[in-house]
Amino acid sequence: MRYLAIDHGEKRTGLAICDASETLVSPHSVVETSSRQVLLDRVLALLKQENIEAVVVGLPLNMDGTEGPRAKQVRHFGSLLERQGGIPVFFHDERLSSFEADHLAIDLELTRKKKKKRLDAIAASAILTSFLQHKNASSN
Repeated sequence: MRYLAIDHGEKRTGLAICDASETLVSPHSVVETSSRQVLLDRVLALLKQENIEAVVVGLPLNMDGTEGPRAKQVRHFGSLLERQGGIPVFFHDERLSSFEADHLAIDLELTRKKKKKRLDAIAASAILTSFLQHKNASSN
């Protein structure tokens, strides 16, 4: 199944996709907008363009596992996406995904500015990788 992962941000949102065999996860892009509608339109277009069958949205939980105001906003965005996209939307704990993205990006030879632009897509990759690992572990 082809998944799209979303690391939802207020100004920048990272996107990552996986292949149909769910083995190769790749950062896709970063959408820079604070408009929910612009982001929704971009994601809906990408769903069709890449033949995406389901979406994984990173859920920004507090370190104690509770949900705050950002989690509520992300859940609302996910529900809009599910309704308008007509495909399942899953939420996955994104705690430490930014830290993991920083760690993964260390080896990239990018300027600080370029690195910052890619980090959100790398974080989305980390979210999708974690989701797939949990999914596969629970099916065994």
